[in-house]
Amino acid sequence: MAETRWFDSTFARSTAAAVLLDPDGRVVRANSVFLDLVGAAEPPLGVPFADLLSPTASRLETARRDVLARGQKLELQGVVVEPARKDRRHTVDVELYPQSDGDGGVNGVLLVLHDRTGPGADPVDSARLFYQAFLHSTNAMELTDRDGYIIDVNPAFERIYGYRKDELIGRRPNIVASGRTDRSIYTRLWKALVDPHVGAWSGELINRDRLGIDHPVLLAITAIHGSDGSITHFLGVAVDLTERRAWERAGMHTERLASLGQLAAGVAHEINTPLANIMLIAESVRRRSNDPWTRERIDSLLRQTESAARIVRGLLDFARRPETRVGEVHLGELVMQSVGFLKGKQSVDVEVEVTVPGDPVVVRGDREQLLQVVTNLINNAYDALEGKGRVEVRLTADSDWARIFVIDNGPGIPPEVQSHLFEPFFTTKPEGKGTGLGLAICHGIVESHGGTIDVDSEPGHGATFEVKLPRVNVAEPVGESPAASS
Repeated sequence: MAETRWFDSTFARSTAAAVLLDPDGRVVRANSVFLDLVGAAEPPLGVPFADLLSPTASRLETARRDVLARGQKLELQGVVVEPARKDRRHTVDVELYPQSDGDGGVNGVLLVLHDRTGPGADPVDSARLFYQAFLHSTNAMELTDRDGYIIDVNPAFERIYGYRKDELIGRRPNIVASGRTDRSIYTRLWKALVDPHVGAWSGELINRDRLGIDHPVLLAITAIHGSDGSITHFLGVAVDLTERRAWERAGMHTERLASLGQLAAGVAHEINTPLANIMLIAESVRRRSNDPWTRERIDSLLRQTESAARIVRGLLDFARRPETRVGEVHLGELVMQSVGFLKGKQSVDVEVEVTVPGDPVVVRGDREQLLQVVTNLINNAYDALEGKGRVEVRLTADSDWARIFVIDNGPGIPPEVQSHLFEPFFTTKPEGKGTGLGLAICHGIVESHGGTIDVDSEPGHGATFEVKLPRVNVAEPVGESPAASS
């Protein structure tokens, strides 16, 4: 028809979808881009527009009615449409134009839809969207030129590695290299990137932040090519694996503890009976002998047997893992009680300082198990001083977590030892003084309460053990021991 020829001539080759509607919202004309948008093989003449985009056409239908009533152009941005006949959703910007009859009245509406997700999407809009994704990614991202010099990094890169963007521009990415990654990896990396048949590389390596902390990362680098096919840039995306590696280590540690627990239980039961018999026989012989040499040798035998029995009891404690008796535990009172156990052996040359908040700090858990943890840590700190020094026990809390610190100013713990402290049978104490099970048991108890236990130490500067437990807020305040020192 003559009155719609203008539509065909205007929108036949347009990259935008266009549809002309009558006053009732039925399709009068539609171009091929619109047909592709709604998944129609033939122009849906006479079909209500709302039926073509059901169920997401309500916003457009409301806008169409408004244009009919007001006779004014209307623009909508970011409209999500889901064509009824096509399993794909689109984000479109829409322009709605009123169509006038010969008398100046409005007899229809023209809709022009610019698809921001389809082939007709504006490259500038797409580029802007991708850059926003670059900025908001939680992974460290870097863009370099063809020679590998940084021209842009995202905020996550700055946060993870501790460098400002202006410090990185014009530098090579090896500013975050740790030196712990094998050189052959970088050789393979560059070989893959410049290979026209590959143009990408991914793998694990170790980077280092500004503070000298290593970060294992999964790095993926892609070569970006220009219109002539030559490489113009490289885009690197690094997924920080630090937390994942910590979870994996914790999981492996838990599995090892479970296996060792089963083994320890079996061994302890097998050893316990002959040990008990040895002690009974030795005691019997001692009572029947008046010979000093014999009694001295039997006393030595009993001491060695008691040492073995102590190890067996530790094995059983480690393997038993009794069922947790959950209740509210007031950590301030528990800390003061733990310190009280030290009074019996405290040297006059050892100062013990205790700090707890005035308000109650409550966690849910087994009081006896948590008492065992704190007492063990305090005793270890005391033993490390060898009769002279200072032990500080400090309880702090925020809205979510309670933290117990046990700090000593003893000789400290070497770095190579710290990584093994919570392993069963590992001890720094002299032979016969420790079983190597105390901290392993403490680790298991704290973990079963949803918390963590960590150590921070430098040789010659003492050691700090931190127990972190999820806090419970209580409505009624409960009296706790005030800050004290002894």
